[in-house]
Amino acid sequence: MDYRFLGNSGLQVSALSFGAWVTFGSQMDQDLAEQCMHAAYEAGVNFFDNAEVYAGGVAEEIMGQILTRSGWHRSDFVVSTKIFWGGEGPNRRGLSRKHILEGADAALTRLQQDYVDLIFCHRHDLHTPIEETVRAMDHLIRTGKALYWGTSEWPADRILEAWHIARREHLTPPLMEQPQYNMLHRDRVEHEYAPLYDDIGLGTTIWSPLASGLLTGKYNDSIPENTRGTVAGYEWLRERFEGEEALAQLKAVRALAPIAEELGCTQAQLALAWCLKNPNVSTVITGASRPEQVVENMKALDIVDQMNQTVMDRIEGILENRPEPEKDWR
Repeated sequence: MDYRFLGNSGLQVSALSFGAWVTFGSQMDQDLAEQCMHAAYEAGVNFFDNAEVYAGGVAEEIMGQILTRSGWHRSDFVVSTKIFWGGEGPNRRGLSRKHILEGADAALTRLQQDYVDLIFCHRHDLHTPIEETVRAMDHLIRTGKALYWGTSEWPADRILEAWHIARREHLTPPLMEQPQYNMLHRDRVEHEYAPLYDDIGLGTTIWSPLASGLLTGKYNDSIPENTRGTVAGYEWLRERFEGEEALAQLKAVRALAPIAEELGCTQAQLALAWCLKNPNVSTVITGASRPEQVVENMKALDIVDQMNQTVMDRIEGILENRPEPEKDWR
């Protein structure tokens, strides 16, 4: 396993990490989740991602039980939560000081941890002043309930605003962002956030590196049973796989197959290795519904060195979606 520094911090996270979205509490039970987490840990994964909204909190409960039983030393794993959607009540969602503090406490209870290493603002809140959110996150850091805080799917200008507020008020600034990033979804990571990597030392913990499975090739002909496209509550994924945009994307996915074959890897491993080639990616969050998938995903690390400029150029020729440079928004 390779380990990368998270932004400009001294914290090292595994290049490939493991997340609970969709799978924990939805696609697999406690025993299977435990097998997957142990397979990841044995492969060198040290970052396990979660959120209060995943399976309505059940994903955190499952992960908490596994961590408690694991016998792993607390210094050897990094665990996260994300705060925004905590329930139906008006103060159970958003980024008010009240929900951030209460949501963090609830997440810690479910995870059975004294602190989380990383805590994210799961989306930006148009109804809460950024300064209120920054002060609440700083409070979590100062009270030891979290070690680092960041954002997920925030516009770049709001991340920078939060950073400047923190610096002005002598508070803890955001360190990392958790955006979607994959071969088919590139603009935000490659261009919108580009100034932030050097200017404020932003780290990234990217999600959906396989575009919800589209880049694995398993949806090339149809939507197989027992996949994310058939999970109850995720009908929006099925619609995505069957829409007009998906048809064009599937054409590109099919064209990537010969490259994966030449490199001796699966299309999933090719897609993960492509994400890892980006030096601004701190860690790639993977998911799996069985331990064998975890093992296969980890093999993507062996492909990265084979992804030379010639291979990357061939991939660009197929994707034809390199983001255009945009005006500096700062």
